[in-house]
Amino acid sequence: MVTLDLRHVASPAVRDLLHLVNHPDFDRAQQQIERLGGCTEPVRLIGRTATVDTATGEVLRSYTTSEEPTGSLLTTCGNRRASRCPACSRLYAADTYHLIRAGLSGGKTVPDTVRTHPRVFATLTPPSFGPVHNRPTTPGGDIRPCRCRKLHEPTDALIGTPLNHATYDYEGAVLFNAHASALWARFTIYLRREIAAQLGMTQKAAHAILRVSFAKVAEYQQRGLVHFHAVIRLDGPDGTSQPPPPYATVAVLTEAARAAAARVRVMVESDAVGDRELGWGEQFDVREIASFGADAEFTDQAVAAYVAKYATKSADASGTLDRSLFCRPCQGRGAVLLPHGAPLPCAACGGTGQARPLPRLAVTRHVRQMIRTCWELGRLPEFADLKLRKWAHMLGFRGHFSTKSRSYSTTLGALRDVRRAWRTEQARIRAGLPDLDLTTTLVVGHWDYLGSGYSPGAALLAAHVWHSKELKRQFAAEGGC
Repeated sequence: MVTLDLRHVASPAVRDLLHLVNHPDFDRAQQQIERLGGCTEPVRLIGRTATVDTATGEVLRSYTTSEEPTGSLLTTCGNRRASRCPACSRLYAADTYHLIRAGLSGGKTVPDTVRTHPRVFATLTPPSFGPVHNRPTTPGGDIRPCRCRKLHEPTDALIGTPLNHATYDYEGAVLFNAHASALWARFTIYLRREIAAQLGMTQKAAHAILRVSFAKVAEYQQRGLVHFHAVIRLDGPDGTSQPPPPYATVAVLTEAARAAAARVRVMVESDAVGDRELGWGEQFDVREIASFGADAEFTDQAVAAYVAKYATKSADASGTLDRSLFCRPCQGRGAVLLPHGAPLPCAACGGTGQARPLPRLAVTRHVRQMIRTCWELGRLPEFADLKLRKWAHMLGFRGHFSTKSRSYSTTLGALRDVRRAWRTEQARIRAGLPDLDLTTTLVVGHWDYLGSGYSPGAALLAAHVWHSKELKRQFAAEGGC
């Protein structure tokens, strides 16, 4: 028998992994980690649950976390950000894809006839706050030199950054991000008004014969500004089950969307920075969505995949941070990060309670100035409701990344309920329980939050699980069996 002296193993993660592998109930620990599918920051729970037949009082099944090798139950974090948890974000993207696709092609309680309704794919962009480095193209698609007279590579870090930081309107850029959700809300209001005007009727009359449904997702540009991609559809007054009148066409929807985007204005009043009028940029794009199988760029399947892709991104796509800079020790000047259950130094104060210079943040000069502008504007009383310091890591944007109107299609909650019911049924089968009568069966549980993250050794196993899943996915995408 060979005995391994763990003191000679340099890495704490490897030592912890060896301890875990030699645990008598290692198979159960490995099963828990594999069930999470590579989640990078799981939630650790302690507690118990019991399944009781209320008719007889018999306890059909009981469970307690004290039986687990680690004394806790691991469950997925559910974070939609790909930078925080690739595994959970992929599941979120899949749910978003089905939600968007159902509103275009039917399914998930949406009738297939919805694909005959007028629908467009619109992109609303922010205005210019100063010239930035970019890769302009000719009408033929060739790359032209930037204003700085250089041909930038696609991966050039200068792309999206101002040509002149001193003259760039950082205050306007931050305030636009902070009011982007309000601009979208006004766009939906004006859109309904413009549709009624296009049809030559009052808003009340238009509301009686059709309904506007939409689903949108926010995306960050490389210059750190938010723009929206939206699927917009016309329905009958009863929603997806009824088409709009024949004269409510794609052309009507397209013209109404263009007119509504041009009308949207939000006034921002401030004695410190002056009054500003915010609106959408000139680069507004709207295109008809073709049916699946059509020879067109924007089909229902392509649009659903496109929207789902950006639903998992965050401000970190523009080079900023994916965690808040707000914490209690430094009274809103930093953030206590808890990625693995153990406190790390505050991102802004280093854990001392005193704000440290922003240059220490691992971001570009442009992003650092956006964050600094959020901090400076956040102290002004007229901008208190914008919570700019809390959302400085998002460059001022505090809205949801994906939203939809009530009647667009199914909901993420409904999709998760179906998945939860399927997993519950699989657990019943594995436990060898008979079919349960939900009218006479009661599940009683008590759970407490213990922490987040893995032990160092378990993190190595989780990384292996995710790597194996990625290899299988890539193999299948390349046509493997």
